[in-house]
Amino acid sequence: MHIPDSFVSVPVAISTGVGSVAAMTIALGRSQTNFGPRHAPILGLTTAFIFAAQMINFPVAGGTSGHLSGGALAAIILGSPWAGMLCIATVLIIQAVLFADGGITALGANILNLGVIGVWVGWLLTQTLQRLFGGSRARLPLAAGIAAGVSIVVAAIACGIELAISGTASLVVLPTMAGVHVLIGLGEGLITGGVIAYLANARPDLLPGEQQQFRGWLTPIVSIFLIAGVLSLVASAWPDGLEKVAGDLGFLNLAENVRVTVPTPFADYGIQGLGSIGTSISGLIGSAFCFLVAFGLAKVVKPKNA
Repeated sequence: MHIPDSFVSVPVAISTGVGSVAAMTIALGRSQTNFGPRHAPILGLTTAFIFAAQMINFPVAGGTSGHLSGGALAAIILGSPWAGMLCIATVLIIQAVLFADGGITALGANILNLGVIGVWVGWLLTQTLQRLFGGSRARLPLAAGIAAGVSIVVAAIACGIELAISGTASLVVLPTMAGVHVLIGLGEGLITGGVIAYLANARPDLLPGEQQQFRGWLTPIVSIFLIAGVLSLVASAWPDGLEKVAGDLGFLNLAENVRVTVPTPFADYGIQGLGSIGTSISGLIGSAFCFLVAFGLAKVVKPKNA
């Protein structure tokens, strides 16, 4: 659901950009009251994991693929939607600048859809379902999975509204985006629920709650590097949800007409002349960069008495 350049009009790009900057400014301030020394490695690892996971497109029906967006997952692992917003925004900025994935001019819209709406819908619905389930920690993976799936559909509808307001597509884009992303949301929910279930059993120190001591770097780092460097090579080549909708409704060519990029050797997650090895290297570099930026951000925003 990474909107490319020219899919949104100038007014929509500006308004969503201003809204996203304001939202992230608030998130930085609110996160400062919650961050301590323990949060820097977890924010870094979560951000790197979501970047790596987003490289793996899984096939869904109709020749369409999807990938993890991770808004609900980030908020749940970090225990805060504000920190989740910073995590997803970091991933989106690095993707747009270093890998030409998502438009530079559409960055505000992408952050709003995935880093604000996706995070908050996932977080609030998870909390609501947890209360309905009696607060049972054993039901957290189920609640998180349902919430994550719904958050993708809501974010897709927001994307459709932006496309319609921009004049890129008619209002038919709303049910089309929603319908395609219901299927992608199923994958999002299964991945989110599975990751939360694994962490609850194998690495509870990576989840909020008892504030257990961080148990080490090796397993999460190896997992992230395997996802980014190996599993990314078997990602589905089918178009993602937005690309599929754009092709079906006839506005896909707009992405080819205008593309604002920062010069980078890693465009489209590859390195010229290296083939699949270039994809692996790009994934590893992107994951490492996401970790360093998020880790540094946590150090910057932590309270002085932490």
